[in-house]
Amino acid sequence: MNNYKVLNKQIHRKEIFTIVPIRYEDRMDILKWRNEQIFHLRQDKPLTSKDQDLYFETVIRKQLEQLSPNQILFSFLERNVCVGYGGLVHINWIDRNAEISFLVDTKLEKDFFSLYLTVFLELIERVAFMDLNLHKIYSYAFDVRPHLYEILELSGFQQDAILKNHCFFNGEFKNVVMHFKLNPKHKNNLS
Repeated sequence: MNNYKVLNKQIHRKEIFTIVPIRYEDRMDILKWRNEQIFHLRQDKPLTSKDQDLYFETVIRKQLEQLSPNQILFSFLERNVCVGYGGLVHINWIDRNAEISFLVDTKLEKDFFSLYLTVFLELIERVAFMDLNLHKIYSYAFDVRPHLYEILELSGFQQDAILKNHCFFNGEFKNVVMHFKLNPKHKNNLS
């Protein structure tokens, strides 16, 4: 199994769910889900198997060894079966913040997205706030899945900003909606 040098604890569990450092064996499922859900990702073209292999062999492998990687990705498992993946991306080690990324198996999204995201947020908060002692985590979402905001807010996130007409999608400009959560251990948190 791969381990992130920057993390003290590699595996986090809640009941039947687990996050583990992103597994090489899940790469082709992740590629499939990314290509199927490209509409809400910052990905400009479908990925190929060669792209994905290269990404895992160069980018992921290097980040596992870094003490300040710009992303930390996990396979999200239900009963040891990968049903999604995500992590902390665009990590800013100076300002101690990171964006949350999460993607679920396309065929499970309709029925399980809310549950999976809620559990994932709890697990990734442990990594961000307890292990890495980050100050803030946030989401950056194209305004094409409004059900996402309710899930974030029920998990304690607050709306931070709406970037008007910020991304071009299906022939028109869409807003980007951002939510955030601050580390509850930090005494100088502002609401």
